[in-house]
Order: sequence, then structure tokens, then C-alpha cells
Amino acid sequence: MNMSRTRERLIVIGGDAAGMSAASQARRLKGPGELEIVAFERGHFTSYSACGIPYWVGGDVTDRDELIARTPEEHRAREIDLRLRTEVTEIDPAGQRVRARDVESGEESWTSYDKLVIATGARPIRPDMPGVDAAGVHGVQTLDDGQALLDTLEGTRGRRAVVVGAGYIGVEMAEALIKRGYEVTVVNRGSEPMSTLDPDMGRLVHKAMEGLGITMVNDAEVTKILTGDDGTARAVVTQDGEFPADVVVLGIGVRPETALAEAAGLPLGPHGGLLTDRSMRVRGHEDIWSGGDCVEVLDLVSGQERHIPLGTHANKHGQVIGTNVGGGYATFPGVVGTAVSKVCDLEIARTGLREKDAHRVGLRFEAVTIESTSRAGYYPNASPMTVKMLAEHRTGRLLGVQIVGREGAGKRVDIAAVALTAGMTAEQMTSLDLGYAPPFSPVWDPVLVAARKAAAKVRGSM
Repeated sequence: MNMSRTRERLIVIGGDAAGMSAASQARRLKGPGELEIVAFERGHFTSYSACGIPYWVGGDVTDRDELIARTPEEHRAREIDLRLRTEVTEIDPAGQRVRARDVESGEESWTSYDKLVIATGARPIRPDMPGVDAAGVHGVQTLDDGQALLDTLEGTRGRRAVVVGAGYIGVEMAEALIKRGYEVTVVNRGSEPMSTLDPDMGRLVHKAMEGLGITMVNDAEVTKILTGDDGTARAVVTQDGEFPADVVVLGIGVRPETALAEAAGLPLGPHGGLLTDRSMRVRGHEDIWSGGDCVEVLDLVSGQERHIPLGTHANKHGQVIGTNVGGGYATFPGVVGTAVSKVCDLEIARTGLREKDAHRVGLRFEAVTIESTSRAGYYPNASPMTVKMLAEHRTGRLLGVQIVGREGAGKRVDIAAVALTAGMTAEQMTSLDLGYAPPFSPVWDPVLVAARKAAAKVRGSM
């Protein structure tokens, strides 16, 4: 601790979910007289929902400010010294200080800390290819990114959009652009969209996207983006073709934003994220914590480290960090990899391991797929649902579940997420006492139908 000050100083790098959750929780536990909190944020906004950006672009959310959970003024009212448009350019762990630069003026200065939180998030993947930095090419990670995309959409006369990548962001942005009246092509390097699903389940998403009028181009690698005389993107080029575009959206995914941490010699995992212990303290550094999209977390199913950039995790990380920084005790045990999304009325959900994940960690498994309905078959508006379940060979331990269907499908994955966290077997799941009434479910819920089939297959394999 720096003895020249009568109170400790906490510095937070990053003003979104993990960083400001940590700052807010630490402030709840320690008043301004005990703990000074300084937060640096290079953008214009704090504590916002990046997950909501596609719905803002698509018009479901009409006002950008609806995505902001807490404004800079609200943080400052709680005695958090929040400095916007200020980018940290260097971390000096040995000297317990950070160097920050005012984005507008370029002025730089060092600030010392007693405790440091690194919550630098993730950055959109931008392939190293010609034209990727041209005007009209957008990543979508921050509110500033979303505003820049909306400005392009409102300023262009053309109505052709190409989305590069078909993960969560790519699929959600394709839907948003369709809603805005664009002719949308999605160029995807995988065999089917949504690589977080197994290909047989991704095929269901493919069909639904084509049903919306989206052109899917699978097994295609983008090699360059062509620009016009004005330097603006006009086409996306693959090894097999050229796709005209008035706007290009990169939905390839994100990587942990850990350049600062790496330069400071902090430990990174195989996916480039910071490594922490269960208290979210950076390994080997007593006074540094990290959380959110810049860290790797323990996968409770595979037992390995994974990078899963989700707001749910980031907020939990922040609560854990803030509790520990504020003198309490909290841990983050890990995740099972639950995620849910949609393409218009098609709901897409997964938790646990895919087939290739299980193969990669050396697990033998049985896989089953069932077709069911969201409600009792005789009840009005019952819609089809496909559930895929993986169970470990011989033990029957649940390994993963994927669900694709209409209304009522997506959040059913939470049943499986709880079962995975508890280490349940498929056989044990069949006895779960779930809520039933014809408007909500068949007598046997689709997840339990899959569990029965998986349990029977495990028994048969023995």
C-alpha cells in the first residue's frame, strides 16, 4: 500500500459491465473516506448493454440510452472518479501505477494504485486483409460502434448489406438489417451458421434464415473487401465469388482485449485471456483483479479454461471483484457455457459441450436428438422444437444440450444449465419435477424427453 495516502486507491480500467460493477460493489462496502476509486474509460459511455446493440440497430430498442444501465453522472454521484475518453496505455505492476492518455488532448500522466481492476473487455476480430478498414465496414462491440453503423445506414442510398460471420452477433445483425429493409447476405466460413451449435442443429438455423430472405453463403472465406473511388466498401470477395455491399458488418467474433496486460507481463491463457483464481485475482499478483470479456474462465463440464464473452459473466465477475476489493470474500466457480439467441421468432440455445468439444477433451458420449412441441400438441399455437442432448458414455453424466425452436424453446436450456452445474446424469434428469400445464408444455417436457432417450441409449451402450 502507498503510505503517502491515508486511504487506499482502487483503479479500474474499463467502464462497462465488469469494471463498473466492481467499482460499485467496492463502494457499497467501503466509503470514500476508506477507498478512493478512479475509473478510466476510453469511450463515451459506461455500464451499457452491448448485447442490446443489434436490437437497437434493428429498431426494437428505439433509444440508445435505453441500453445504458447507469450513466457517468450516476457513478460520480457515488464518489467514483470516472474519467471518460481516457485510455490507459501502460500498466506498471512493479511500480503499482498506470499511464493514461486523454483521447482528446493527447496529454498523458501516471496514476498510482493500491488495487487494480482490469476490465478491458474484448475487441471485434478484424481479419488482416485488404479493405477491412475502409469506410462502411463496421464491427459492433460498443455503443460508439453501434452509433457509427447507424450513421452509415442512414447516410447510404444503397440497400445491400453483407455480414461476415454467422455467430451470435452475425446472425443477430443479419436480422436487424432485414428489419431495416436491407438485402442481406451472410458470408460464413463454417459449414452452417452458429458454430456454437453442432452442424446438424445449425442447419435448422440456416433454413430459418433463408426463410427470412437472408442469403446464406457457407464454407466461404472472405479474402478482401473492394472499395469504390471514394474509399467506401462496395463488395465482399471470397475465393468463389463477389458480393456487392453498401455496408459491411463484421460478425466474426471477438478476442480478449489483453494487449495492455500482456505488455505488463501478466499471465494469459491459451485463448489470449487473463488467467485468474476463483476470487478473480490475476494469478501471481496480489493487488490486481480482472473480469469480463478479457478473462478466461473454468468450464465446469470439461475442466478446461474457456473464453466466453457474455454480459452475465461480466456482471458476476464485477460483483465478486468488488466484494473482495471491499474487504469481503466471494468466488466465481466457473461456467457451463449457456447462451441463447434468436432469428426473428426462431429461438436458439445451447449449454455445455458440443460433439467436437467432447471429442477434444477425450470424453466418450452418446448423442440423441428428439422432436417435440412447446405446448401440449392439442393446445393452440403449439410449435415444433428440436432438442439435442449429449451424455457421457457409461456414466450418463449430462455433457451438453442444444435447442432450436419457436416460442418457449430458448429458455428451456436453463433446465439443462442447472443440471450441468449440479453434475446430474440424464437418468436423474428424467425425475425432475418441472411445471406442467397444456399452455406451457407437453406432459413430458421436451428436455425430459431428450433425457429419457439419452438415458436409454447410455443403458443400451452398457
